[in-house]
Amino acid sequence: MPSPPLKSLPPRQLALVGAIALVAAGAIVANGLIGRSRNQQELVEWTNAQAVPTVTLAKLTRGDAEQKLILPGDIQPYGRATVYSRVNGYLKSWNTDIGAHVKVNDVLASIEAPDLDQQLAQARATLASAKANYDIASLTAGRYNTLVEKQAISQQNADQSAADAQAKKAIMDADEAYVRQLEAMESFKQIVAPFDGVVTERNTDVGALINSGSSGRPLFVVSDLHRVRIYVQVPQAFTAGLRPGLKATFEMPQYPGQKFDATLVTLSNAMIQTTRSMQVELQADNSDGKLYGGAYCRVDFQVPGDPNMVRLPATALMPANRGSQVAILGGDGKVALKAIQLGRDFGDTVEVTAGLSPQDQVIDSPPETLQSGDAVQVGPVTGSAPKPAGKPNSPATQ
Repeated sequence: MPSPPLKSLPPRQLALVGAIALVAAGAIVANGLIGRSRNQQELVEWTNAQAVPTVTLAKLTRGDAEQKLILPGDIQPYGRATVYSRVNGYLKSWNTDIGAHVKVNDVLASIEAPDLDQQLAQARATLASAKANYDIASLTAGRYNTLVEKQAISQQNADQSAADAQAKKAIMDADEAYVRQLEAMESFKQIVAPFDGVVTERNTDVGALINSGSSGRPLFVVSDLHRVRIYVQVPQAFTAGLRPGLKATFEMPQYPGQKFDATLVTLSNAMIQTTRSMQVELQADNSDGKLYGGAYCRVDFQVPGDPNMVRLPATALMPANRGSQVAILGGDGKVALKAIQLGRDFGDTVEVTAGLSPQDQVIDSPPETLQSGDAVQVGPVTGSAPKPAGKPNSPATQ
């Protein structure tokens, strides 16, 4: 059977079908263009993200409320006197040896001084002669005054006699003063303790030749050990927190595990140029006699800390050729290089004394090529992709 003939659509339906086909084709083309544009945009964003350096932030910690400072100290007696002789002679005897506890004016030794004895004897004889001359001159002057009243002699003779008596008196006074001087020197034949203390050195023996003055070795050394002075050289970086009255403790090798209390009493207020350190003095009680002059100790200071002081990893420092700098991450995701002042170096961490606050975002291990104004992105957190620094969901601007 022959197929039935096709019916042609009306013109209006044909126009509708053509419009639908045209819209469908346009939609397909538009979808392709949009997808291509989106892929290109994603590629640009990925390329830009790869061009922005990825960094990590360093963990900052606040400085301690107190800084523990450990330094070597030198223990010295509260008072120390080197005892020399004031007269020449020979040592007759000594009464105290090293370690002896003495009181002020206790006799340490006696000296024989025959030359001084003879000088004193001669001076006393000279004084006796001068006194006799003055007595006769004074008696003569008195008689002349009586004769002048009787007009037996002239006034000039009486005046000459009175002047002679005054001259003889002056000679007698001078001789008497010389005798007192030699008698004072005689008292120095007894070597006495200058204060209460301990004899820590004896450098003479019976029969030894004694020369006066301090040109030779001292005969004795007496130390006052009821208290001790501790001298410490503090580096310049830590002197700002030192004040008289600051408490400290110290240890000594011969007393392992035992701590002694000390108090800072004075500062030298001057830097030692060779070491850039300041000498300070502490004092400690020594009523039990455990501390000795010249001993070494390890002093532990508790210096008040700075609340604005922070610590950061040593890897956060910029390369050395730039000085002491760190890279700070700003709120806009850009870098700012900041100069800082370093304090103590703890190896893996360093102390920053100025130029940094605990709120700053410091970049750890910054690239050498990093400059102020560069955009960076913070490294990935566990389980997430890298995200730009600055606003959480927006790419870092360049």
